[in-house]
This record gives sequence, structure tokens and C-alpha cells, in this order.
Amino acid sequence: MFKKIEIWILYLVLLLAIPVTIIFGSLVRYEILGVKKYGILSKTALFIAKVPSTIRKVFYSDLKLKDRFPLLDGFNGTPTLNESYLLLSKFDGDLQEGIVELIDLRNFKVLHTWNPDIDKFNKSIEKIDQFKYLDRDQNDSRQRIKHPKLTRDGGLLFESGPLRKIDACSNLIFQNKKAMFHHSIETDTEEFIWAPIYIYPQSLPIEQVGRDIVVEEGYRDDGIVKLSSDGKILFEKSLTQIFIENNLEYLLFTKMDSVFNHDPLHLNDIQPVNFDGKFWKKGDLFLSIRDQSMVALYRPSTNKIIWKGTGPFFNQHDVDILNDHSISVFNNNSKQFKDGAIVDGHNEVIIYDFKTNQYSYYLNESLKKNDVRTIKQGRSQILPNGDLFVEETNFGRAIYFDADGLLRWTYLNRAKNGNVYFLGWSRILYDDKDITIVKNFLHKKGTCE
Repeated sequence: MFKKIEIWILYLVLLLAIPVTIIFGSLVRYEILGVKKYGILSKTALFIAKVPSTIRKVFYSDLKLKDRFPLLDGFNGTPTLNESYLLLSKFDGDLQEGIVELIDLRNFKVLHTWNPDIDKFNKSIEKIDQFKYLDRDQNDSRQRIKHPKLTRDGGLLFESGPLRKIDACSNLIFQNKKAMFHHSIETDTEEFIWAPIYIYPQSLPIEQVGRDIVVEEGYRDDGIVKLSSDGKILFEKSLTQIFIENNLEYLLFTKMDSVFNHDPLHLNDIQPVNFDGKFWKKGDLFLSIRDQSMVALYRPSTNKIIWKGTGPFFNQHDVDILNDHSISVFNNNSKQFKDGAIVDGHNEVIIYDFKTNQYSYYLNESLKKNDVRTIKQGRSQILPNGDLFVEETNFGRAIYFDADGLLRWTYLNRAKNGNVYFLGWSRILYDDKDITIVKNFLHKKGTCE
């Protein structure tokens, strides 16, 4: 009799679980879509549904990578002949912190290391609005020192939520707490700083629930900012508003699996133009807009998009100006299929020539032969002598080719425990200005206790 009752109770629980599950799922869906909301009920259902991902964010760092290169560790290959340096940004798996190393590429010797105390910097920021989860998501144990830039005065600029600048001893010089910065950092010839931010509050009155966003709810409103050398914002403009004001609004409001697309642009690089030419003017900006697979030339002085290219690249990162008529684009060649994003073949470096209106591929066979295929992120630099540097961010590898396509050296960010970890948008310092900055820094940096 007792066993029969137990079975009866089990069946009843299972029977009741079906409508409860359906109702719960409907409440979550309504809250996400914003089509029909049920106040505290749908909000609570969504909160419960997000518990597993919240726990993961709190306790799990995703900076460890798949090991595609089990035979590689650190630098392998032949140092460069010409004087040049690598500003290597990486998550140090031994320290479990993000660091930056200045490396002489003539001998792979580490000349200096920056290891800022991100947790200490975060303490002075009020944890509200876009900074609500700063301590959780961008602390020392899960933060890279993103796209570091060595400045003329010997400071190091980087992005780790706020835009920050530190000295040779990793002491804070300033941090801009007006916005959440992301992706690239570049400076122009007058030492003004250009970087992408998230506009907050958003410039559009849209309150859909976002995914992979710095705030729990809202449209991902990328912005362009220009800052003074001491970190004060001088110019700010929403990229969404730029699209609307340039009659490109039709690209913004598209569906994504029947859900409002909260991130239709995804600005990942701003490259300032430093000289006048036939195809652009000093002060213009090249913008890499990932989710449109678009590179645009924007003129802040007139608020006009002068040119836009949606050529043979997919989900690209990193646009660079090569000369007075050509640009290069790091093409992730990443496409979204049923089971997620994959690289369709290999990454590419594509050159667009404004004179001929033609695209061409740079050292394509070398990239293919070495199976370069970071799905997201990634950087490339074509040096004046034709050499090519690529950071394969998603696999912790940096790779350098001679102008003839021969592999010269690789670097793999492997820790002593054998695990491979993310890189953080490293850059080669090679021209006269960069080398002067490095030499001045090494001469003046002193010692740090």
C-alpha cells in the first residue's frame, strides 16, 4: 500500500510539473521578448532562469583556452633583425592576473612588466548602472589589460572597464569613470585618445533584455569618444545615432531568432586618420563594425559616413591605414551556423585599395598553412617592410611572418601548469616614433619596489 502511494505521488508530481514548466518557460520568454510582461512574476522567473549563468560568472573564469598547439610554449623561432618591440598583453596563468610585457623582438627578452592592481582601482568606482558588476566581471582574476598603448610620457593606457593609465610601476595615473570602455585604444598625432564605449543611458528608448551586455537590460549602444591625454572626454557620439542620421536606420532594427537584436553594430576598432589625402581628411575615423561585417569611414566634423565597405569579410576586427589610398582589415571570416560561430576556413588579412576599388588578400597562403583561425577578436599589423604580425586571441597565439610569407616566430601563452590562456590585443612597436617612446621609457622608468 505504501509503495503504491509513493508511485501515485510521483505520477502526480510529474503530471503537475508539465504545466508548471510550460508556465515558467512562458513567463521567461515574455520577459525576454518584452512582448507581454507579468510584472513581478515574469521578472522572478527570469531571475531564477539566470541563476546558473550568474553562478558561472561568479565562480568560473573563462580565460583558459583550448590547447591547439601542444608542442608550443612561449617564443619559438628566429628573432627579428630590425629593431622592434612587442607590447604583449596576456592573462598570466601562473599569477591568475592580466599583465603586459615589453619585449625586445631582437632577442625575445622581457624588458619591463606591468601588473596593475585592478581590484584596488575598482574600489573607487560606485557599483551602479553600467558598473554594477564591475567587481564580479572585471576583477584581477578575470581581467586582461586590453589593447595597451605606450604613450610619449611613458604611461601605459589600457581598457579594463574604465579607461586607465598607469606609470612604469603600475601605479594609477588616471581612470575615466564616465563610461564603460571596450575593445580598441588608439591615439592620433596630437595625442588625443580614441576608444569605443557603451553609451549609458542608451540613446534609444528600448528596454529589451540584452545578452552579453554590461547592464542587465537595454540596447547595446556603442559610442565613439575622443579624450584628452589626461583622460577627459572631449567628444562623444552614439554610433546608433550616426547610423540613423546617415539614413542607415534600416540596418539596426532586424530580428535575431524572432528576438529584438540588442547588439546590431558591435564597434570593435576606431582608427584615427592623421593626414589629408584624396580619399579622406585628417580627423576622419575608420570604424570596424563587426555585426554588420562593415568598415566605415566617418567624418566627425560633419557627422557623415563618407564610405562604407561590406566586402569579402565576416565579423572582422582591426582596420589599419597602410598608405594614402589603402587600408587593411583583419577578417575573422567567422560565420554563424546552426551550432554556433565557426571560422569558415581561416582568418585573412584583406587590403582594400581606394584607387582601384579592389580587395586583395595578404599572405593568404601563409595564414592558411599555419591554420590561423581565431573566431572572435584578433589583430593584424602589416609593417612598412611587409612583415605581418597576427594575434590569434582565442587560442593564445601570436604569429609573425616575413614579407615573403615565411613563418619567423610564434608565441604561445602557456602557463607553468600547462594550460593556455587568452592574449589581450598586443601590438608591435616598430616605427621611429614608437622606438623613441620605448627608449625614453626604458631610460626614465627607474626601479619599482
